[in-house]
Amino acid sequence: MASKRNVDDRIMDAARACVEDFGVRRTTLTDVARRSGVSRPTVYRRWPDATTLVADLLTRELRRILLEEGFSSGDQAGENVRVRLVRHAAGVARAMLAHPLFTRIVDTEPELLTTYTFQRLGTSHRVALELVEPIISEGQRDGSVRTGDPEVLARFVLVTVQGTVTSRRLFSDVLDGTGLVGELTVLLDGYLAP
Repeated sequence: MASKRNVDDRIMDAARACVEDFGVRRTTLTDVARRSGVSRPTVYRRWPDATTLVADLLTRELRRILLEEGFSSGDQAGENVRVRLVRHAAGVARAMLAHPLFTRIVDTEPELLTTYTFQRLGTSHRVALELVEPIISEGQRDGSVRTGDPEVLARFVLVTVQGTVTSRRLFSDVLDGTGLVGELTVLLDGYLAP
């Protein structure tokens, strides 16, 4: 018998493929069940609708990006925390700009992100903040990050990365993805510098 986690991952992998192929609005739990090779009741027991499934999928994908672009305490000899944090944030932005699921949603159904862009923090945001806030505190202790409430600074970093990624089309006539991430790096470094 397959583990719950294994089944959940199969379902989310199928949901990702459906969203990348058809978009969020045209993805149904029946499509996801068929593509994942599990029964519809199995999917419906875990997620009441496609929107909830996609929200969990986005959280999973962001969590993967955060781990892959992981912040480590000693990447380069002599680097301070701010330099590593800015590099990490730029890596996350770069990965999101290249991620087929995120780009599909931003390009074709950006209104689905409205609640999480303008009204409230979602689970994905909280995952990122739990990572960034202690790093900012560490940078304040080593003197490489300016003073201020670490929760506020972490939130500004998060919103800046999110806004850059979701607004990439506003820059497409003047910057490619590499240039956009370069400008984000300058912006974050200046914001966090003492």
